[in-house]
Amino acid sequence: MPARRLVPGLLVAAAGTAVAFGLNRLVPAVSALTVAVVLGVLVASAVPPAAQDGLRWATRKFLRLGVVLLGCQLGLGEVFRLGAGTVVAVVVTVLVSFSGTILAGRLIGVPRGLALLVGTGFSICGASAIAAMDSVTESDREEVATAVTLVTLYGSAAIALVPLAGRALGLGPQRFGEWAGLSVHEVAQVVAAASPAGAAAVAIAVVVKLTRVVLLAPMVAGVSIVRRRRALHTPATTTGKRPPLVPLFVLGFLATMALRSSGLVPAPLLSAANVVTTLLFAAALFGLGSGVRIGALLRTGRRGLALGAVSTVLVALVAYGALAVA
Repeated sequence: MPARRLVPGLLVAAAGTAVAFGLNRLVPAVSALTVAVVLGVLVASAVPPAAQDGLRWATRKFLRLGVVLLGCQLGLGEVFRLGAGTVVAVVVTVLVSFSGTILAGRLIGVPRGLALLVGTGFSICGASAIAAMDSVTESDREEVATAVTLVTLYGSAAIALVPLAGRALGLGPQRFGEWAGLSVHEVAQVVAAASPAGAAAVAIAVVVKLTRVVLLAPMVAGVSIVRRRRALHTPATTTGKRPPLVPLFVLGFLATMALRSSGLVPAPLLSAANVVTTLLFAAALFGLGSGVRIGALLRTGRRGLALGAVSTVLVALVAYGALAVA
């Protein structure tokens, strides 16, 4: 595709990203990723046809590159310092909440694609995990927007409810930080939820939260492998393009995490990488949102809300139980 055909869409994506970051500065509790996808939905009908090619390109490419750079946020040394018990609690929480959410989606009657995205976002790391999973499942844009909306809604509620529950349960700063890191969805939401317990709780919560992010790579790779096997055994798709065994961007994520773990990357460069990661995800999610039609988004209605509530409670309960026996 000629580069000049991409320019209008890239300019629109850049403008949407700038607005998302500006609104995030005004209201830090709402992540720039959430603002980006909502903004995309709101302006979808106003996006000119000439911008569509560039927006689709940005969505596809920026999602994958964002996942690659996401690996820069956590080194293996920080994970190991948590202790074996906490790491096991992270793994158990993610696996049980992911599979439990998908099962709940079937029982509630939510579309399979939406249940998969909600399970990924609620069990791992919110909007960025949803975007990463979408890149290997090719879900409907309405499902992506719905999943991001749900993770924002319930994650925002957790900012107020988790500190109240922590006090009621009598959790100390360390245990509360671990629980907040395990049970709240977005990193920004984790920081806000853990803040009432002090700086030590926030530090622990962020490391635990980012340890959940590490599981994004095997989760996405696992789903990709399952889809590849299904494609091999489905006559209608045997001649088509098969999903990769392990997506290249997943390998890139693991490579950047290994690079971070080596200690060779200076701190200023890591900070810059974190900012670029958010920029890429915001631009991609704006592009996703711009393809959404409100009518289709609203059709999931109460069932989507019910699934979000079930998944939120499930994550919190499993996290608390896993930490209790860790």
